[in-house]
Amino acid sequence: MARHALIAGVSGIIGRHLAERLTAEDWIVTGISRHKHDLPSGVTHVAVDLTDEGAVKQALANIDPTDVFITTWLRQPTEAENCRVNAGMVRNLLQAMDGKPLRHVALVTGLKHYMGPFEAYAKARPVTPFREEQPRLAYQNFYYDQEDEVFAAAERQGFGWSVHRPHTLIGYAVGNQMNMAATLGAYAAICKETGRPFVFPGSPQQYEAAVDVTDGRIIAKHLLWAATEPAARNNAFNIVNGEVFRWNWLWPKLASHLGVATAEYPGHSQPLEEQMAGMEPVWDAIVAKHGLQRNPLNKVVSWWHSDADLGRVIENFTDMTKSRDMGFTAYQNSLRSFTDAFDKFRAAKVLP
Repeated sequence: MARHALIAGVSGIIGRHLAERLTAEDWIVTGISRHKHDLPSGVTHVAVDLTDEGAVKQALANIDPTDVFITTWLRQPTEAENCRVNAGMVRNLLQAMDGKPLRHVALVTGLKHYMGPFEAYAKARPVTPFREEQPRLAYQNFYYDQEDEVFAAAERQGFGWSVHRPHTLIGYAVGNQMNMAATLGAYAAICKETGRPFVFPGSPQQYEAAVDVTDGRIIAKHLLWAATEPAARNNAFNIVNGEVFRWNWLWPKLASHLGVATAEYPGHSQPLEEQMAGMEPVWDAIVAKHGLQRNPLNKVVSWWHSDADLGRVIENFTDMTKSRDMGFTAYQNSLRSFTDAFDKFRAAKVLP
């Protein structure tokens, strides 16, 4: 039986890389997002707002997937609203799947499962490396509510599930609200244009501590593996590249690839939201000068998210033993995660 994937969030880093992977494996792929973007060849797009229960049922009435991949969320001003909105999106989508030939549902969350939501971020001081057996924290967390929606639907509808917890995502997508590669690439371009130093903007702890990231390509492999490996059924997994690094090692290598001089780290945070305030006219001039896509700066970058990741004052990296023991052995070089993404953004004329 042909596998038919329904990818919620197909225009994001994970969704786009997953769509590319599954079409290469001859899956039928339908992608959901609120607006149509430039999608990989072979993907059928459905424009729908997952917060609208009626619209979701209507839009998906004639689509019969075997597999659903939930790779999207909407940021809200409070965690209570995050829980209400994002759990509701999962519920609306899975209710629309009642009566469908559904075999597997994959939910992508992240390491805030271990570190807590933005309102209580890192207050619990979790033990590293993060392991899947660690219990939920005593904080409201929309990841937990999303999981509970999947578990309840699986019990009701009889499909298998997997949960995937990546770290910082690196890959190609435009308009993504958590895109560090595009953010650092634009930061470097603005530094070059204005003569500013390309300085690591985060905390001393993050500059010196061990850390890891998740390439969009490796999580795509992981999602495909979990959907097709019987041993992975009904399990939650961490997913990262499979190596750790320190920013004090990686930062000069990124600077070299981006063509900017490495600045000496000042020993304290200099958040990008503060450094880059008011840089929209500079970015527009860069776009015109280099003939780039006419994307506004706030569509390319996510200063706030990179500040959150790079400004952490605790060590954070992830254990992959559970996946390894079940047979997932893929690995990704993290330096090349960034440089490959930079090159793709350049080729697409998103970055100079």
